[in-house]
Amino acid sequence: MTENKIENMDALLARYAAGTLPKPVEVLVAAHLEMSPSSRVLVRALEALAGDALEDETPVVLSGRDALLDAIFSSHSDEIILPGSETAQAGSSIMPRALHDFIGHTVDTIPWKTKMPGYKEYEMGDVDGCHVSMLWIKPGRKMPSHTHEGMELTLVIDGAFSDSKGRFGRGDISIADETTDHRPIAETERPCIAFAVTDGALRLTGPLHRRIADIFGAN
Repeated sequence: MTENKIENMDALLARYAAGTLPKPVEVLVAAHLEMSPSSRVLVRALEALAGDALEDETPVVLSGRDALLDAIFSSHSDEIILPGSETAQAGSSIMPRALHDFIGHTVDTIPWKTKMPGYKEYEMGDVDGCHVSMLWIKPGRKMPSHTHEGMELTLVIDGAFSDSKGRFGRGDISIADETTDHRPIAETERPCIAFAVTDGALRLTGPLHRRIADIFGAN
């Protein structure tokens, strides 16, 4: 992600429509589109513009046309189809279908591991150059202040959190990079559950006493 920095939602959706995102980010955006009708409209418009641009291109002769067609028809596509508003229903109605298919779990069946008091994580490791994980934050939990050595994209699946950039609820995507120094705080009504994709390490910031308090959940 860092070689082509994602500065805002419009840039993220444009790269999704162009098909240039790493697989985990493609899944993150597809899950967002299931929950955001306005973003679906924008992506369809971008795809229509791309189709118009292709129609204006001068056709070229394909070499090995028959072999290419045979390869296409014999392949099993794992392309993410632009979703509507469907979500996976097996065990949890809050998990978007694209994300359910990618991680192989509903929210109810994820094998969470406690990382800090009030904070659990399910790490999928590195996929297509990105670190991928699901996050569970207890209501009212203040996460340690931190910045980033790369990009961090966080999609909220349930609940909400707030930081210096605003409030992020179900379906919202937080975009953070090395210019961002934030302290996410989960809202008090329910746990915040999110899908996070990063391509660089986190670095803790802020006063030492607050870092220690936040790590141990003394808030």
